[in-house]
Amino acid sequence: MKKQAYIFIGRSGCGKGTQAKLLIDELIKQKRTIFNLETGDKFREFIRRENYSSNLAKEIGEKGGLQPEFLAVLMWANSMTELVTGDEDFVLDGAPRKLLEAKILDSAFQFYKFVKPVVIFVNVSRQWSEERLLSRGRDDDASQEIKRRLDWYETDVEPVLSWYRSNSDYLFLDINGEQTIEEVHQEIIEKLN
Repeated sequence: MKKQAYIFIGRSGCGKGTQAKLLIDELIKQKRTIFNLETGDKFREFIRRENYSSNLAKEIGEKGGLQPEFLAVLMWANSMTELVTGDEDFVLDGAPRKLLEAKILDSAFQFYKFVKPVVIFVNVSRQWSEERLLSRGRDDDASQEIKRRLDWYETDVEPVLSWYRSNSDYLFLDINGEQTIEEVHQEIIEKLN
């Protein structure tokens, strides 16, 4: 069976991470080896460091901004070049978030010889996302921070979605994220088959 790349993308709070984990469990049942990359975790780890670069990234994060492309690429590219063995499926959660990053990721997929990577767009409305984020009560989910994150989704991530939708080198799956976790997972599995 050929190795496959999966990209989970969608608004903050849409359940990308949960759905990525469920897909990974499904792939492991099929005896697949997985390279799982959660860029949010990488960024949180990075900003906990105490150096000039991490402090600048922390400032951006505290203001609800989107990190520059070069840092995002660094997070996943470094992991790929250090950890990939060549036998695994890729599961990416939370990347790419800007069009330039998507195009650089495309070059990585070509480098690693992935054919027809799958983009899994967990599609939820802005209102649904906002309500979900507010209900979580996390420190980074204050009302103003949520508004900023949802704003940059519209300005930065939506062009990425348009690029993937119109790119015949990708399989683009539009998944209704406003269902139960199980129903979202089932829709993903059905559309993958």
